[in-house]
Amino acid sequence: MERISLYVKESYNELVNKVTWPTWPNLYSSAVLVVVASIIIALIIFVMDVISKGILKWIYNLGA
Repeated sequence: MERISLYVKESYNELVNKVTWPTWPNLYSSAVLVVVASIIIALIIFVMDVISKGILKWIYNLGA
């Protein structure tokens, strides 16, 4: 039990005194960057899906 208590105390000390936490403006700008990148990637995948669907429809209609 003493080892667990020591582990929790050292973990808390490290999180409070040794970890460098981002500032709110830095965190906000990073979050905006992630959201914008996610939207762009989703749009690229959507366009690729629409194009591949069109190509497959065209291929299937050739055989009919």
